[in-house]
Amino acid sequence: MNINLNKVTLPTIHTNLKSIYLTDKTMTARKENFLAKMKQQSIDTAIIYADREHGANFEYFTGFIPRFEEACLVMHANGDSYLLLGNENLKLASHSRIPAHAIHVPYFSLPNQPMNGEKALADYFKESQISPDAIIGVIGWKLFTSSQYDNSGLFDLPFYIVDSLIHYVADRKQLKNFASALISPEGGLRTTHNANEIAHFEYGATLAGKGMFAAIQAVEVGKTEKEIGALLALDGQPNTVTTISAAGKRFTNATLYPRDNEALLGDNYSMTVGYKGGLSSRAGFVASSENDLPEKQSDYLEKVGIPYFTAYTTWLENIKVGTVGDKFYSMIEEVFPSEMYGWTLNPGHYTGDDEWMSSPFFKGSTAVVKSGQLFQVDIIPSVLGYSGASCEEPVAIADKALQDDLKEQYPDVWKRIEERRNYIKNVIHIDLSDDVLPLSDTVAFYTPFLLNKTLAYTKEV
Repeated sequence: MNINLNKVTLPTIHTNLKSIYLTDKTMTARKENFLAKMKQQSIDTAIIYADREHGANFEYFTGFIPRFEEACLVMHANGDSYLLLGNENLKLASHSRIPAHAIHVPYFSLPNQPMNGEKALADYFKESQISPDAIIGVIGWKLFTSSQYDNSGLFDLPFYIVDSLIHYVADRKQLKNFASALISPEGGLRTTHNANEIAHFEYGATLAGKGMFAAIQAVEVGKTEKEIGALLALDGQPNTVTTISAAGKRFTNATLYPRDNEALLGDNYSMTVGYKGGLSSRAGFVASSENDLPEKQSDYLEKVGIPYFTAYTTWLENIKVGTVGDKFYSMIEEVFPSEMYGWTLNPGHYTGDDEWMSSPFFKGSTAVVKSGQLFQVDIIPSVLGYSGASCEEPVAIADKALQDDLKEQYPDVWKRIEERRNYIKNVIHIDLSDDVLPLSDTVAFYTPFLLNKTLAYTKEV
């Protein structure tokens, strides 16, 4: 495979985007499928924890996160559900997408707020109809996949909740880590989506690409990180990761956010923005050509850029329904050896309401890629002495039946997907797998020299 830089036409950037909301049918199916999981694994009661950073499993059923408070959703095997909420989220209970009884738990409120009605947590468990003899599936946001532990007994909820549960039940062994039911690569419910869900997430993925394209076009010598970073914020929508707009040396004074730094000729430049449904990321140089690169990185394209995009192309051309995680991992390892290129994380992962849910791509993985799954094309090289490379973008995997559903139910979404596929195939010359649906306008559009707006990596044909 030969990868080069060539002048290309720019991708179409879609505007006037409309949100697609999750239907009652989708939300009902989520609950029914989860109850079936509970039955399969003999779980009497599930307790799903949430806070602002870790609310996606809770939101999967309720439609909302508890914002600045904590919360728990209690769901029993018979379908009865309870929402344990703090002072400022009680009002949201009536808006829950699944019917649930609201229970006020002052402990979940902000510091120094009124604690009216305060009781022991055990009393709230009792009010939620949790039996001390029940087998309880506890869901935080981690799988705890380390082989060093009995992972079924590790919990990532706050200590005061777990400690209270341990003292509430007759035997600690009644508590099981049940996060696998939702996020495991081996059948987690949240790893696959119907047409309604894919259309719902395509909105956020499109926003990410739209913002990234605007930021790329705005990079100029003398522009500040804040000026460029402001273009990544769109529609007032919540971000799934910290937005990055960084020139040159990062994290000065431990600052994670865009600074007043001006972009200088030859600087490396990083940009990232994520919304529900997908993330777009770029790493490049404030440069027009190789002549503007730092002297010690004059061979950057050969050492990092072209090998990275070769792996990226390989990723898009080979992923499809039925791909086994271990084989896919091994393929990327062969094309882009981690020992040489320094990547240490998974070469891609599931995305959705949270940017990184879990991943089927690791050594020894028996997980199989399924129709309806959403992925980030995410390989992060780290080569000593060289700046990084990134063209992270979101895609969906869909068989013909799911594609037909999208086409019929959401023709505008399908039209955008088809335009993206045509661009990637006919301009970038990547022979996309038939199962790959690009969710962002900027999938595979990668200009490493950010002052040369139309000079992008392409596959030679």
